[in-house]
Amino acid sequence: MRDELVGYLLDALDEGETRRVETALADPQQGPALRADLDTLRLAIRPLAFDRESIDVPAGLAARTLQFVAAQTAVAPERRPKPTPRVFSPADEGQPVRAGRRWLDRLIIGATAVAACVLVAPLLLDLIEESRQRRVDRNLQKVSTALQGYAESHGMYPTPPDSGPLSRAGLYAPTLVAEERIVADDGSLLCPDTALARRGKFRVPTLAELEAAVGTPQFEELVRTMGGDFGYTLGHRDAAGVLQPNRNRRRADHPILADAPDECCEKSSNHPGGIHHVLFEDGRVERRTGDALHRDDHLYRNHDGKVAAGVDAEDAVIGDSHHQP
Repeated sequence: MRDELVGYLLDALDEGETRRVETALADPQQGPALRADLDTLRLAIRPLAFDRESIDVPAGLAARTLQFVAAQTAVAPERRPKPTPRVFSPADEGQPVRAGRRWLDRLIIGATAVAACVLVAPLLLDLIEESRQRRVDRNLQKVSTALQGYAESHGMYPTPPDSGPLSRAGLYAPTLVAEERIVADDGSLLCPDTALARRGKFRVPTLAELEAAVGTPQFEELVRTMGGDFGYTLGHRDAAGVLQPNRNRRRADHPILADAPDECCEKSSNHPGGIHHVLFEDGRVERRTGDALHRDDHLYRNHDGKVAAGVDAEDAVIGDSHHQP
C-alpha cells in the first residue's frame, strides 16, 4: 500500500486504486501509519510549490539549440582538434584528466538539458497543480458524502447552536468526526500546501475537547482551525432572528462548503492561482476563478454585507471555521 501513496498524492491512480488507498487510510489499524507517511511525502514535494509561475521561453531557443548541436556533430572527425598528449608523472595520480573537447560535449548536453527544462518544466508544474486541484475536488466529494449521510440520518446538515461559544461554522467537522463519518486526521479537510497543511499533524478536535477548552486560550486556536481549510455554511435566521436548521433542499445553486475565506472575506488564499472550490447542496463541486466567485451572490457575506447567517433561506453564506452565525 505504501508504494501507492505517491500515486495517490499526485492523483495518478485509477478509481479502484484510489478507493483502496482511501479505505486503508481510514482503517483504524494501518491508517495512522499510512497517514503519517502521506504527510512525509507532502513535505517532500513541497519545494515544487515555490516554482508555480510559468516560465517565459526565449523565442527560438529550441531551434537555436538544435542548430548548434547539428553544427557540432556535422564536423568530420578528422577535422576535429586532436587532444594534446600529456606525459603523466606520479604527481598526477588522483588528478582529473582533461580530454580534448570534452568540454564541448558537456556544453551541448547542458544546453540540451536547459532547453528541455525550459520547455518541460511549465508542463510538469501545470500537471502538479491540476493534480492538487483534483485532490481538493475529491476531498470535497468525500465530505459531501459525509454531510449527505448526516442529513439523511438527522433530517438536516450539521447546524451549530444559535448562540454561545460553540456557535461556530467549523463545528460541522467535530460533529462529523463524532459520528465517524470522516476521520479526524486523514487530511480530508486540507488543501495542498496551505499554511495549515504545511504545519502538519492536523487533527479535528472532538466535541469533548472543545467543551473542555471553553474559556481558555487553547479554545480560540481550536475553533480557528477545526474546520480545516474549508468554510461551512452559516445558515440563515428567520424574521425573529432565530437560527434555523440547515435543511438539505438539494439546491444546485446553494453553497454549503467552500475554500475558507481569508481575513478580508472577499476571497480565499488556499490556492495561489485564484481557484475556489465550492460544494453545493446537490453534491456538485464547482471550480470558480476569483472574478466569477461572487457572480450570483456574495459567497462570504449575507445580503446585508455582513459575515453572518443569511437573512433568509435563499441567502447562502460560507463562514470560516471561527465565524459565528
